[in-house]
Amino acid sequence: MSEHIKDSIGVPPSGVRGSIQEAIKKNILILDGAMGTMLQRYNFSEEDFRGERFKDFPHSLKGNNDLLSITQPKAIRAVHAAYFEAGADIVETNTFSSTTIGMADYHLEDVVYELNYESARIAREVADEFTAKNPEKPRFVAGSIGPTNRTASMSPDVNDPGYRAVTFDDLRIAYKQQVEALIDGGSDLLLVETIFDTLNAKAALFAIEEVKDERNIDIPIMVSGTITDASGRTLSGQTVEAFLVSVSHIPLLSVGFNCALGADLLKPYLQTLSQNTSFNVSAHPNAGLPNAFGEYDETPEQMQAFIKEYLDDNLVNIIGGCCGTTPEHIKLIADIAKDYKPRVSTATM
Repeated sequence: MSEHIKDSIGVPPSGVRGSIQEAIKKNILILDGAMGTMLQRYNFSEEDFRGERFKDFPHSLKGNNDLLSITQPKAIRAVHAAYFEAGADIVETNTFSSTTIGMADYHLEDVVYELNYESARIAREVADEFTAKNPEKPRFVAGSIGPTNRTASMSPDVNDPGYRAVTFDDLRIAYKQQVEALIDGGSDLLLVETIFDTLNAKAALFAIEEVKDERNIDIPIMVSGTITDASGRTLSGQTVEAFLVSVSHIPLLSVGFNCALGADLLKPYLQTLSQNTSFNVSAHPNAGLPNAFGEYDETPEQMQAFIKEYLDDNLVNIIGGCCGTTPEHIKLIADIAKDYKPRVSTATM
């Protein structure tokens, strides 16, 4: 950990900070869109990913978008600013894969704390700048906690169904380091997202609760699963209702779904979720399904029309975009959402 990070820990971020619990009562909150989609536009080379600091690193680093928070911080700052300009209330830190488990593929386990801290710090600075310009619309930073590239519920080896590539404790330890750094860097809330295995998510939630207890703090938590196909289940086999029960043991700011599906295909699962939870509901779907080249073709106007159906049916409190979405998508979503009141739950769960 670098000295400037050590010296900064515990210093409250500058700028005007509102309460997300208050903001979510007043308006449907807008989450940002895809970080990766925006970074692809830069067409960064291997040398760009390395920067000066990692120019002699013995392993390839191209494709490690999280590392860009250290080597190309201006680009990360620009993406956050573009989403805030588009009307986002919340931006996610550039930390989807920033655990020791995720970074093992790049042999960068030793810089995980710094990755999370710097990503949160950059997002915090941009959020504070926008809040200072318009205190009536406070901007928030969600510490992004991805699922890792391993699953605790299933074996990766079809010949050995009892084998696990990762344990609950491995995940808990990795997530705890990430959570501490995201909080130290200035995150307002934590987003456990793209959950394909709820056991992984429960390890993240356990780690968050540990940090909250040790520091005697409270921090809002968003939980967002992913429905992987038309079966309406997560990859580890849970239905919407089962997923909801599995994560409802602690107070959450919101529960929802993201990724895998476009807004149209995601709607029935959001309806089930909304009818069965008293938590706020979030959604950040993809810009449709990927085409044969892995690209997303759904236009901002098409996505806005699908999101309008969510709003008409009183399904969401937080809405944004995942893969393929851009500031143009988020702007049209924000434009339509301002005409609606936040969802009010009638569920008793």
